Amino acid sequence: MLTEQQIHDALSQLKLSQLDTDLISAKALKKTDIDGNKVILTIKLGFPMGDYQQELEREVCEYLNAQFPEIEAQAKVSWRVESHAHPAKVQAMPDIKNIIAVASGKGGVGKSTTSVNLALALSHLGANVGILDADIYGPSIPIMLGLQGKHPESTDKKTLLPVENHGLQSMSIGYLVKPEQAMVWRGPMASGALQQLINDTQWRALDYLIIDLPPGTGDIQLTMAQKIPVTAAVVVTTPQDIALADARKAVTMFNKVSVPVLGVVENMAMHTCSNCGHQEHIFGAGGGDKLAQEIGVELLGSLPLALSIREQADNGEPTVIADPASAESHLYLDIAQRIAAKLSLQEKEFRADFPTITIDNT
Repeated sequence: MLTEQQIHDALSQLKLSQLDTDLISAKALKKTDIDGNKVILTIKLGFPMGDYQQELEREVCEYLNAQFPEIEAQAKVSWRVESHAHPAKVQAMPDIKNIIAVASGKGGVGKSTTSVNLALALSHLGANVGILDADIYGPSIPIMLGLQGKHPESTDKKTLLPVENHGLQSMSIGYLVKPEQAMVWRGPMASGALQQLINDTQWRALDYLIIDLPPGTGDIQLTMAQKIPVTAAVVVTTPQDIALADARKAVTMFNKVSVPVLGVVENMAMHTCSNCGHQEHIFGAGGGDKLAQEIGVELLGSLPLALSIREQADNGEPTVIADPASAESHLYLDIAQRIAAKLSLQEKEFRADFPTITIDNT
């Protein structure tokens, strides 16, 4: 008769594409019920799954049925995003489970467009998501979310309600100042403004807060890493040598402040001519993969240099919203799920629910 251990041994050899590991190592198999020739598996993962939920159920069942033809396998897959530890040991924010910083060493690599589409992709997969525009000097999130000219409301005159569109909660200095107003602030003032934006916003039950960082490794980046409970980071680069050199600096900064880097996203990797279909590596080839190998992280995915991505972001409807069935949207969804899956394997944060103690003198 088939045993539970045999089932576990078999599943330990099934490597999942999104997790890059197996169900047993990921501690995702919660229960195994064996009743004659029926095997029912209860699987719970820590990241939003979208369509991958049904795919995984089918994959696990087909795999077990191939390994043990005599059984009838059934998989019940669910997911729940947990809070994960932030190495800097900054006090956690009660309404935000995980904060993911999206960074680049230099400007012009499409980091903000990537940040917005990844946030929308996580939301599309089923997570509750917010995005913070940390670029005090050049905010762009209001434009990309179609919220230019909008202002946040306040119910208590002390805190701000996030501005919402496309299912995302968002906050940006761009909601608080006129578009033509230049922020002539020194580093400490900008850093203080960033802390206020995140701490004084009434975020509501977020699974993920994506922070779109400005380029570079200055005051704002250090403030974010040292005073905000950042769970992990993602670095965006183009294949160009200059961009790769600056991306390495961003990775070095995160390493110094003990923020784990989940991986590298290579943007503008390939351009396809809209007239003839010719494909060309305008900014070079293989740079993102080379950088990922050098710093010992995963290349989370490569995104094309496409006119539609730029136009859709400028029009306030990023690709994942404007054309969800497109190849580009599927790339964003796959990268977002890989980010969430890798984060789910990190150490969880312990948040104790202390009992209420009542003293009765009677």
